[in-house]
Amino acid sequence: MNPYVLTILLSSLGLGTTLTFASSHWLLAWMGLEINTLAIAPLMAQHHHPRAVEATTKYFLTQATAAAMILFASTTNAWMTGEWSINDLSDPIANTMFMTALALKIGLAPMHFWMPEVLQGLDLLTGLILSTWQKLAPFALIIQTMQNIDPLLLTLLGILSTLVGGWGGLNQTQLRKILAYSSIAHMGWMVIVIQYAPQLTLIALGTYIIMTSAAFLTLKMSLTTKISTLTTTWSKSPMLASTTALVLLSLGGLPPLTGFMPKWMILQELTKQDLPIIATTMALAALISLYFYLRLCYAMTLTISPNTINSTTPWRIQTTQISLPLALFTTAALGLLPMTPTILMLAT
Repeated sequence: MNPYVLTILLSSLGLGTTLTFASSHWLLAWMGLEINTLAIAPLMAQHHHPRAVEATTKYFLTQATAAAMILFASTTNAWMTGEWSINDLSDPIANTMFMTALALKIGLAPMHFWMPEVLQGLDLLTGLILSTWQKLAPFALIIQTMQNIDPLLLTLLGILSTLVGGWGGLNQTQLRKILAYSSIAHMGWMVIVIQYAPQLTLIALGTYIIMTSAAFLTLKMSLTTKISTLTTTWSKSPMLASTTALVLLSLGGLPPLTGFMPKWMILQELTKQDLPIIATTMALAALISLYFYLRLCYAMTLTISPNTINSTTPWRIQTTQISLPLALFTTAALGLLPMTPTILMLAT
């Protein structure tokens, strides 16, 4: 892609998200979400592959549907209350419609069906943008309006997303689909706690972005998109294979890795709010997700592929790609747990 065009598209992505962050009026927030969608569509279709074009079409249609629902919800709210301000979403019908539209935008279950299909059709870097940056603007809107949204709806969306994210990833062999289901499960964790402690949602979102970025950049570095090709990684680069296994376990939420921190704090908050059954359900749903991360770790580090090369193992993979972002994200995905008190203090 032409670098000037790429710069304009990436700037528009940033502009759309910033506009939604800064807006207090529904139309401006809607405009920011639309700029976001229109800016990422050319990035998704840039390889002119039929699967990429199909993924772009699916993504555009779902996002356009969600944007239309947001516009309809805000118009209904303005009609009933006479207010266009984001903080005054007091009409219950508009509330529910708005939350449903945002759930469709970020891929919460049961509005998640587009997510694995779309991510499967994209290259790894565009998939990374879709899984991380594109979640920021809708989450900003959910945090601004959460006091008006029905708590039961948020709880149902959260529990269903963690369960679907766990069950859906069990049977997959494509790594991008596994990461899509991982994303759905993580979104569930963020939504379940948003009504009690929004700062924990922000911490969970930050750690999710760090861990997912590390996972996508690792797969890009080793040029891997399937479990079967993942098995040859250790013979090409043992160091990369071992750090990837740890990043995957961090995504699963195992201590002493970074991914344990948000899950631990969210479970603690749910217990404080006298919701032990919901906390137990979330913990059990996390175990389902952990199974497919362990499956990837097993395939990557504990099995010998039938087509290994009979040559001396290099200590690192030979590549022309920039590896600094991968190193930074991997370090953050593995070692931020001791910083928990500091992060909590900064968030509150």
